[in-house]
Amino acid sequence: MAANSGLLAGKTLFITGASRGIGKAIALKAAKDGANIVIAAKTTTPHPKLPGTIYTAAKEVEEAGGKCLPCAVDIRNDSSVQAAMKEAADKFGGIDILVNNASAISLTGTDVTDPKRFDLMMGINARGTYMCSKFALPYLQKSSNPHILNISPPLNMNPRWFKDHVAYTMAKYGMSMCVLGMSGELKPLSIAVNALWPRTAIYTAAMEMLGGGSGVSDQCRKPEIMSDAAYVILTKKSSEYTGNFTIDDEVLRSAGVSDLEQYSCVPGTTLLPDFFLDGEDPHDIRKQMEEKGGTPAFGGGSQSSGGGPAKTFNAVKGMLNEDLVSSMNGVFQFKLTGADEGMWYMDLKSGSGKIGQGEPPNGADCTMTLDSEDFVKMFKGELKAVSAFMSGKLKIQGDMGLAMKLEKLMNKMDISKL
Repeated sequence: MAANSGLLAGKTLFITGASRGIGKAIALKAAKDGANIVIAAKTTTPHPKLPGTIYTAAKEVEEAGGKCLPCAVDIRNDSSVQAAMKEAADKFGGIDILVNNASAISLTGTDVTDPKRFDLMMGINARGTYMCSKFALPYLQKSSNPHILNISPPLNMNPRWFKDHVAYTMAKYGMSMCVLGMSGELKPLSIAVNALWPRTAIYTAAMEMLGGGSGVSDQCRKPEIMSDAAYVILTKKSSEYTGNFTIDDEVLRSAGVSDLEQYSCVPGTTLLPDFFLDGEDPHDIRKQMEEKGGTPAFGGGSQSSGGGPAKTFNAVKGMLNEDLVSSMNGVFQFKLTGADEGMWYMDLKSGSGKIGQGEPPNGADCTMTLDSEDFVKMFKGELKAVSAFMSGKLKIQGDMGLAMKLEKLMNKMDISKL
C-alpha cells in the first residue's frame, strides 16, 4: 500500500460523511500520520443496518494515532457546517484539508424521482459540496498546503450515464463541476481542488445493505484503495497539483504502487467497473470471464436457465403467505425483455399475495426491467441483484427499499423449487 510519510502530521482534515466507508478510510489513513480529523456526519446513534457513528469512527481515529473531533453535521444546514468548522479551527488551530465525501444516491428515472429525493441529492451532493468549500475558504487560505478533495467522477458526457438516472448524475456531476470551476478560481491562492473516483465498485457497509453479500464483494475493491490514493493527492504541493480528475488506481501507479491485487476483496477475480467511466464495458468483462470458463455473478449468461419466467413465478406463487406479504408490503412490476418478453407483477401488499401477467391493477411501488434469462437466474440465486444493477443489466424504478427487501427474500428462498 501507499506508505505513510508523516506529511499529514499535525494537519487538520475536515471530512464529510466520514462515519463509515470511504470517508472513514481516508480519516484512518491520515490518522496514522498523527493528523487531526474532524468527522462531520449525521450518524450519532447506530443505524439498524449500517454500522458506525461519528463517535465509533472517532475512537478508531484516535486508536490509529490521530486526534479527532466528532461533529454532528447535516451539510445541507449552513449554520451546522459553519459551527463545526469554527469548532475545528478553535480546537486544532485551523483547517488544512477539506474532503467532500458525503453523498446521496437514487438511481431512478425522471418519472419516479420525487421532489424530496431530488432535493436530497442536489442538497447533499452539489449544494453541500459547494457550501462546505465556500465556508472552508477562510481557514484554507491560512494553511501552508491547503487542499479540497471531492469524491466525484470525471465529467463524462456520454448519454449512457444520464439516461437512466439523470437526477443523480446531475447531482454527482455538481460535485465535479465544483472541481472544474474552483480549481481555476482558487489557483491564485494556492488552494488545490481535485476529484478522486474509484475504477471499480468499492465494497462498503452501504453496499452490503443493498443486498450485495459475498457475491458482489468478490468483484469489489476495499475502501483502502481510495484512502491510499487520497493520501497521495493530499500530500502533494497544493500550488502545483490542482484541477485533476483522478482515478484511484492511476494515482497509486503513478506513486509507484504496482500491486493492486492487495486492494481486491478477493485477489485474482474480475472486478466490477464503477459508474461514469468509459473503457471496459461490463458486458465485455462478462464475456472475458465466460471465455475463461467462469460463471459471472453479473450480466447474462449464454445459456438458458431453464423453465423461463412462468415457471419461476409459479414456484414463487407457491411460497406466498400472509406473513411474507406483511413483511414485504409492496407491489412489484417486472418488465422482462429478451427470449421471454412480457410484463408480470407480484402483489406482496394485500392478503396472501398475488402473481399475474400484465400490469398490477393498482399500480406498482417498484418496477424492475431486465432480460428474462437474468430474471430467472436472479431468483435461482445464480445472479446477485446488486451486481446486475451496477452492471446496467437491471434497472430499478420506484422504491429502492422494496428492491432491497426482495433481494433478501430471494436469498432465503428454496431454490430447488425454482
